[in-house]
Amino acid sequence: MDPIVTPIIAAGYYWHLPILILVISLVYSATRHDDWKIISIEAYRWGVRMLSFLGMIGLFLYIITLLP
Repeated sequence: MDPIVTPIIAAGYYWHLPILILVISLVYSATRHDDWKIISIEAYRWGVRMLSFLGMIGLFLYIITLLP
């Protein structure tokens, strides 16, 4: 019997990931800078870095599952 695989869209905890990335990058940037313009630029940069890092991990795990 094959286990039932839940699609990524149907999994509830994946919906919280963008909010978490936004909040974490805003808080981290706000602890380093005082100007809102610099905070938003730095938060965007951290958001891109975190998404890239998590995307690489996801791609790596996907490639591992394809190996025999």
